[in-house]
Amino acid sequence: MLQRDFRIRSAGYGDCRARPIYHFTRWLAAALVVVLAWALAPAEASAQSRIKDIVDIEGVRDNILVGYGLVVGLNGTGDSLDSAVFTRESLVGMLQRMGVNASNDDLDTDNVAAVMVTGMLPPFARQGSKIDVTISAMGDADNLLGGTLLVTPMLGADGEIYAVAQGTIAVGGFSAQGAAETVVKGVPTSGRIANGAIVEREIPFELAQLGSVKLSLRNPDFTTARRIARAIDAFVGEPTAKATDLSTVQLNIPPSYQGQLVELLTDIEQLRVEPDQVARVVIDEQSGVIVMGENVGISTVAVAQGNLTVRITETPQVSQPTPFSNTGTTETVDRTNIEVTEDEDRRLGIVDGSVELQDLVNGLNALGVGPRDMITILQAIKASGALQAEIQVM
Repeated sequence: MLQRDFRIRSAGYGDCRARPIYHFTRWLAAALVVVLAWALAPAEASAQSRIKDIVDIEGVRDNILVGYGLVVGLNGTGDSLDSAVFTRESLVGMLQRMGVNASNDDLDTDNVAAVMVTGMLPPFARQGSKIDVTISAMGDADNLLGGTLLVTPMLGADGEIYAVAQGTIAVGGFSAQGAAETVVKGVPTSGRIANGAIVEREIPFELAQLGSVKLSLRNPDFTTARRIARAIDAFVGEPTAKATDLSTVQLNIPPSYQGQLVELLTDIEQLRVEPDQVARVVIDEQSGVIVMGENVGISTVAVAQGNLTVRITETPQVSQPTPFSNTGTTETVDRTNIEVTEDEDRRLGIVDGSVELQDLVNGLNALGVGPRDMITILQAIKASGALQAEIQVM
């Protein structure tokens, strides 16, 4: 009745009283939406990642370079020319190119080392730009400290020269030895030259001229690929992205971004999606490291763990005749002690089904086992069909 009377009176005054209440209601609803979004944003954003952090763009990639060269200027820590034949031949060839007629029989130096030079050619590297290179000894050189790499062409997978390296090597490790002791820190036979190679050839690739581009997922997954496609479509406002398989999202250039592929990639790589992952348990048997994913589940299962230890100890004893005895000889008599120890106090432990990762870890820790035994337990649970996850042994 009050509401009806209010409507009649407000209509008589041209809704002059209803409008403030209406605007206040809209403002209150908008404020509630903002508060709810602010409260829920941290929980959602914590599980989301930028698209640029989970995908690679077609054509935007590094290229591997490798070369073979000589390092000179070593303080007697280079290759032995008698055992490293390739170092001797390379040194003779280099001297001949310099106009020096050197004979193999006359060469006797340990200040030269043959090395492999490796580096990565970044995408869109232009002619004249510089890249870092890594130097690694090939022969029996002891230390590359203080050495200088001579001009070394660096080849790509197609056999073409893309960069030329040269410079002084920076070595992080060192070695020192004396008559009775040797100290080695790090790896003195490997070093690095910052900006040590100059790019001489560019890789022809025009990203801006492409009509479509493929996004490759670093961790292939169907659900993640679909979420990426939907996030891109929602941002652009029209269907432009499509997940073709678990590792590829096909992105077509929309009309609003024609000729502006770089701008499109810059915009969409900041979008956030929640990556999905397969339930997986990764085991490193050498170090005993166990890593479990978030979605690892387990059915109800009973677990018991016990150790059987057999210890055999040999304590031989010497049996001697009595003093001043003319009979008998000294003999060694074997004494063997065998002990069998079994952990009888271990009991079955129940791990409930449909538990979270924390509950699973707590249940396994409650059994009082170490990482090595836990690896065996997880493999046994997987064999029984109770572990709903994939086990990957490194």
